[in-house]
Order: sequence, then structure tokens, then C-alpha cells
Amino acid sequence: MGEIASVSLKVGMEIHVELATRTKMFSRVGSPASREFDGAEPNTLIDPVVLGLPGALPVLNRAAIERSMLVGLALGCSISRFTKWDRKSYFYPDLPKNYQISQYDLPLCYDGAVDVEVDGAGATRIGIIRAHLEEDAGKLLHEWPGGAPIDHSIVDLNRAGTPLLEIVTAPDFTSADEAEAFARQLRNLCRFLGVTEGVMQKGHMRFEPNINTIIEMDDGRLVTTPIVEIKNLNSFRSLRGAIEFEFREQPKRWRETGLEMASGTKSTRGWDDAREVTVLQREKEEAHDYRYFPDPDLLPVRIDEAWIERVRDELPELPRARAERYTREFGLSADDGNALVDERGTCELFEQAVAIAGGGAIDHEVAGRVAANLLLQAGGRLANERDTLAHELGVTPGQLAGIVALREANAVSANGAEALFAALCDSDEDAPAAAERLNLTQVSDTGQLEAWVDAVLADPANAGAVEDLRGGKQQAIGRLMGGVMKLSGGKADAKAVREMILKKTGS
Repeated sequence: MGEIASVSLKVGMEIHVELATRTKMFSRVGSPASREFDGAEPNTLIDPVVLGLPGALPVLNRAAIERSMLVGLALGCSISRFTKWDRKSYFYPDLPKNYQISQYDLPLCYDGAVDVEVDGAGATRIGIIRAHLEEDAGKLLHEWPGGAPIDHSIVDLNRAGTPLLEIVTAPDFTSADEAEAFARQLRNLCRFLGVTEGVMQKGHMRFEPNINTIIEMDDGRLVTTPIVEIKNLNSFRSLRGAIEFEFREQPKRWRETGLEMASGTKSTRGWDDAREVTVLQREKEEAHDYRYFPDPDLLPVRIDEAWIERVRDELPELPRARAERYTREFGLSADDGNALVDERGTCELFEQAVAIAGGGAIDHEVAGRVAANLLLQAGGRLANERDTLAHELGVTPGQLAGIVALREANAVSANGAEALFAALCDSDEDAPAAAERLNLTQVSDTGQLEAWVDAVLADPANAGAVEDLRGGKQQAIGRLMGGVMKLSGGKADAKAVREMILKKTGS
């Protein structure tokens, strides 16, 4: 058979995004993907349309269509002027109608592309073949809500009928790194656009990579292994793990079976998180197995240019472009720029605060750097402690701008600014008043600082530290600075004190 000279990876992805509309795709019952109905008891978000009862007719959800168009435009897709609804027939316990309303040959969005970067290695362009709308299925519960064990399964139809946007990429990924980077970027984009809550643990986004390998033999022959589709991955860790496992295992399977890619060889596998392996579920159905046909209960959708432009007008500056602008405009690192745009609310708080601070005497670029540092450091730490997001901590743009102004005027120290940020999370005070009340303001008056420094340097108890500093032992300055801070009640400007001590001791 020969020896394997090299193996390369080829991956395409299907991504299912639950849209956070208030109601379901074809009925007016509440949707579990909306915050309003999150955590509803099993089988309480159902109606005759969801259950497919005789005589119940579906009605389109316009908001779901427009949110899907918004994502399509953000992914560089064209929007279909004419699209229709198809029935995809299959049996499963959580599919009450025994068919799913989907889109087959005329998807809502098509022919897009996005660039993905991995660790500064340059951008890889990922083609977006299509993004189509459908309804989600229900789910099977294998434990009682709350975690109590049961010896059977519960069919919960709350999720059935939830608007689901399926995004299908071209097989352009050549590594697990690229696939994970794209998945993170897409989640961020969809959350930024406000089309989904994007909570992975709740299944708001599910990834299904289609993986195969190209094996080059030492005699130059190329072997393409059959495609394996991994179903319903809801974490970046499992996405990476499944791709890396298949990259390792597919050449071994080919050695054992000799099976190469051809019609009918595709299979579906699941991911076992505990053992970190994929597990065969079934041989993959082909499209004709689903017996697609146009849904007779739903009219096609015609979309004119005016409708597309109305949706396009809702597009904000997208995360990647915004992060790049932050690095140019404020001199932020790429990591800090990307961290700010993780949440739309956070970067909007940042920009509003910078606009207020920059409207005063503070340089625009400086205001941006100080505000970003406060949000990412003090805000990030508090957000983790309180299990929330930085922009939901309670600090207003005006308060943040006030802290920036105090910090830039050297009226508070770096530590004082962080303490002030924390205090303003639970207060409607302005920053100067809160700093005064909390005794966080620092003294920068040269005359007062000099008096404190002279007193500390003249103290016989500090004579040894002064001599050590003059002798080149820089660590000795810590004791002298500590003396000044004690004398000033912690209000002395530490940076100015350090410079003054070094100057007066000739160090």
C-alpha cells in the first residue's frame, strides 16, 4: 500500500444560531431563545402550530427574517430577492410534525465570505455558501429539570419551532485553530448584532464541522478520506477536540478499511466529552432521503431592494473593523481592542466615555487609553467577581469620563482610580465627589510634596535608607516613599514623590 508522506486537513462547518426573537418562527408562542422565556418549564411554550395539530397553520415571523438578513449582510452575503419554504421530512421523537420547515434550494442568504486571523499569521478567507432559516426541533431530557435522575427520557417541545439560522461555510478551514477562531468570531458577531443571546451551554449556537483528510502517499498518490460530520457541538473546546481527533484518526481508519470519499460514504458522529473521542451515530443521509418539497402552507418571500437597505441601515460598525480602529485611533494593543469589542455594550460605554472626556481638555488618544485600561482591568475584574458584563456593572459614561479626567490630571493614583471605579458601580455620584468622599484624591502640589519629602529624608531613622539609595541600592527608595505616603495620609502623588526623592538624594 505504501507509506503515508503527509496528511492535510479539510473542514467545512454548519453553524446553527437560535435567533432571540420574542416568539417562534411560525407561531406567536414565546421562544426559549428570548430572555423573557428563558428557563420556562418543559412543554409550556407550545401551541397547536408547534405541535402540528390538524388545521393549525404557520405564519411567518418577520423579525426572524430581518435578523437573518442582518447576519447575512454582515457576512458579506447576497440576499435572495425570492426565497421559499420547504419541508424536510424525517422522524425523531422531538420533531412533533415529523418534518421540519426549512429552506432547500433557495436560501435567504448566499455567496458571502469573511476573513479569519489566527495568532497574527495573516487572514484566511472563509467562504459562506449559504445562510438559511428554519425551525428548531425540541430536545430529549435524560434527567429531570434541576438534575434529579430519572429512568426514562422526557420529550421537551419548548425549543420546537424556535427560529434557527443555519450558516454553511465552504470547506476552507485547514486547521482546528482556524475553525475555532471563526467560531469565536461568528459568536461575537451574532451577539454584537443582537440577533442571539449566544449562550453556548443553552444551545443558542451549535457547531457541526464536516471533516476529512487528504493523504499524500510516498509514491505521490492522493487519497481523500470520507467526510465525517460531528453533530451538535456547543463549546469551542469540543469543536477543537473533535477536529483534532478526526485529523488523527481518519488516516488510521483508511488504513483499516481502505474506504475513500465517494457518494454514500459520509457518516455522522457524536462527540464524547468525557473520553474526548467521536462516536459513530449513523451513515449520513443524502438530501433526497429527506424528501424535500415546497411547504404548501407558506407563501414564498419576495424581498425588494428597499427592504434590504432598511436592514442594511441597522448594521453597526462591526467588531473586527471597530477593534482595528481602536488600535489606530487610541494606540491600543490588538488584544485590548479585541477585548473591548467582545460585547457591544462595553464598547459603546467606552466610546461614549471617551467622547465626553475628549470633549474637555483631555487628549482624545489619552482618554481612549485610560478608559480602555479602566474598563478592561477594574471593569473586567469586577465583572468576573459579580458574574456579569463590564457595561452592566452600573458605571455610566459620564462617571467613567470623570475618572479618566481625574486620572489624567493626576488627582487620583492608578489604584485610586480602580477603587473609584468600583465605588461608582453602586453609586450615582459623580467621580470628583466620590473621590473626595472616599479620600482618594492625591496631592500634587510641589511645595507640600517637598515639605513631606524633606521631613522624611531628614529623619535620622531613615539615614541608612538614604545612604543605601545614594550608594545605588534602588530598592531602598521603597522605605522612603512609604514614609512620605504615611506622612501624607496616602494622598501624595507617588510618581512625583519618587522623582523628588531621587533628585534630592542625587540618585
